[in-house]
Amino acid sequence: MPKMKTKKCAVKRMHLSKGGKVLRSQGGHAHLNNGKTRSRKNRLNGTTAVESLQVTKTYARALQGR
Repeated sequence: MPKMKTKKCAVKRMHLSKGGKVLRSQGGHAHLNNGKTRSRKNRLNGTTAVESLQVTKTYARALQGR
Protein backbone atom coordinates (compact mmCIF):
# COMPACT_ATOMS: atom_id res chain seq x y z
CA MET A 1 0.00 0.00 0.00
CA PRO A 2 1.45 3.43 -0.90
CA LYS A 3 2.15 6.20 1.59
CA MET A 4 -0.66 8.58 2.42
CA LYS A 5 -0.02 12.06 1.07
CA THR A 6 -0.39 15.11 3.27
CA LYS A 7 -3.46 17.18 2.40
CA LYS A 8 -1.97 20.53 1.42
CA CYS A 9 -5.21 22.43 2.08
CA ALA A 10 -5.14 21.14 5.67
CA VAL A 11 -1.51 22.20 6.16
CA LYS A 12 -2.33 25.76 5.06
CA ARG A 13 -5.30 26.07 7.42
CA MET A 14 -4.27 24.25 10.60
CA HIS A 15 -1.35 22.81 12.50
CA LEU A 16 -0.71 20.42 15.37
CA SER A 17 0.43 21.59 18.79
CA LYS A 18 3.09 19.72 20.74
CA GLY A 19 0.36 18.17 22.86
CA GLY A 20 -1.38 16.76 19.80
CA LYS A 21 -4.21 19.29 19.58
CA VAL A 22 -5.28 20.58 16.19
CA LEU A 23 -5.08 24.39 16.10
CA ARG A 24 -6.91 26.53 13.56
CA SER A 25 -7.30 30.24 12.93
CA GLN A 26 -10.68 31.83 13.58
CA GLY A 27 -12.85 33.17 10.82
CA GLY A 28 -14.71 36.46 10.58
CA HIS A 29 -11.66 38.69 10.76
CA ALA A 30 -10.78 39.38 7.14
CA HIS A 31 -13.46 41.79 5.92
CA LEU A 32 -16.68 43.59 6.92
CA ASN A 33 -14.89 44.84 10.04
CA ASN A 34 -16.57 48.26 10.33
CA GLY A 35 -19.50 46.93 12.31
CA LYS A 36 -17.40 44.86 14.70
CA THR A 37 -16.10 46.21 17.98
CA ARG A 38 -12.39 46.35 18.77
CA SER A 39 -12.74 43.72 21.48
CA ARG A 40 -14.54 41.35 19.11
CA LYS A 41 -11.80 41.73 16.48
CA ASN A 42 -9.13 41.16 19.13
CA ARG A 43 -10.87 37.96 20.22
CA LEU A 44 -10.74 36.71 16.64
CA ASN A 45 -6.93 37.06 16.53
CA GLY A 46 -4.73 34.06 17.10
CA THR A 47 -5.60 30.40 17.01
CA THR A 48 -8.05 28.13 18.78
CA ALA A 49 -8.22 24.37 19.25
CA VAL A 50 -10.61 22.18 17.29
CA GLU A 51 -13.08 20.83 19.85
CA SER A 52 -14.78 17.89 18.14
CA LEU A 53 -12.85 14.64 18.66
CA GLN A 54 -14.03 13.13 15.36
CA VAL A 55 -12.94 16.22 13.43
CA THR A 56 -9.62 16.28 15.29
CA LYS A 57 -8.89 12.69 14.26
CA THR A 58 -9.76 13.47 10.65
CA TYR A 59 -7.53 16.56 10.56
CA ALA A 60 -4.65 14.78 12.31
CA ARG A 61 -4.84 12.02 9.69
CA ALA A 62 -4.83 14.66 6.92
CA LEU A 63 -1.75 16.36 8.38
CA GLN A 64 0.20 13.06 8.55
CA GLY A 65 3.31 13.81 10.54
CA ARG A 66 3.33 17.62 10.33
